[in-house]
Amino acid sequence: MASHTGGELPPYARVVADIRARIAGGELQPGDRVPSTREITREWGVAMATATKVLSALRQEGLVVAVRGVGTVVRGDAGVAPVTPEPSRRSSSQPPHRGHSEAEAMRARLHSAVEGEGRPAPDTALTRAAIVRAAIAVADAEGLGGLSMRRISTELRVSTMALYRHIDNKDELLREMLDEVYTEVELPDPVPSDWRQAVEVLQQREWVVYRAHPWIATLLTVTRPIMSEKVMAYGEWIMGLLIDRGCSPDDALRIITILSAYISGMALQVAQVREMERETGADSLDFWLGKGAELVFDQSRYPNMSKVSAPPEFDIDRTYALGMEHLLEGLAPLVESGGSPGSGEPGEQQRSQET
Repeated sequence: MASHTGGELPPYARVVADIRARIAGGELQPGDRVPSTREITREWGVAMATATKVLSALRQEGLVVAVRGVGTVVRGDAGVAPVTPEPSRRSSSQPPHRGHSEAEAMRARLHSAVEGEGRPAPDTALTRAAIVRAAIAVADAEGLGGLSMRRISTELRVSTMALYRHIDNKDELLREMLDEVYTEVELPDPVPSDWRQAVEVLQQREWVVYRAHPWIATLLTVTRPIMSEKVMAYGEWIMGLLIDRGCSPDDALRIITILSAYISGMALQVAQVREMERETGADSLDFWLGKGAELVFDQSRYPNMSKVSAPPEFDIDRTYALGMEHLLEGLAPLVESGGSPGSGEPGEQQRSQET
């Protein structure tokens, strides 16, 4: 049972204090996985929202880092005085924690965002590009929920105020992050003569970027996207391609909106899976293996569902490609007819045909 310290503290703060004490005392060492949200709810008797707030607070303090497929683990440079563990704590015959190497790799990736790795970086050495790279690394590892100016300053080992000498606010930072990741989307050169092939190639390249940075999907919503220069240039390129095939600018934008909604929707599935992995410490395979017994369908009631070999998430890239292929096929009449089918107000085309 946990030793609850600071009885006057709010519930989440008491849990944070307990886990912080475990790290400081050497009970939890670098690379060790800290309790997941579900484990926190069981051990401390708090709600899931409180448990999520606990892990967020520990990340904000720089004590832990989320590692995909492992969970939340103790950082190697957590900022606490390590205590040498007793020899009996972990014998030489015991294998190292399975998250240790991945945690070290994640830390290396985060800290590569700034020169002078392993040493406090003077504010004068800080650059706008270093801030953006560190922000992308944090978002990749922890999602946008774990991203803050304070969190970035912890990674770069500078004061939070130092960041504002290079970035005015978080909105500006998000635009810069989008610009940086969209440099990874290379426009087809030469451009395929067939518009469908050209769009399919470009969308596949964009999907690779979304898979690497699934937080993009929450920023590029259909109705209120963050308008970064690179994203605008990307949209301009596709609009030009469609307009050259006879589409009006309005219809070209409608087509781009449909394509963006599809890729964002698929990417959001990936983002949600990553978030669940961070919260529970279990990847999708662990989830299905653990929940399999609970999710067995009654074959007499669900004969078709019971025949499915694996959830679509296990082959998300193939599912995305199949959907994009059929989506482009469905959009072909709109593009190849010069944008007339489906354009204008509902019923307008039918009225024109009747007259």
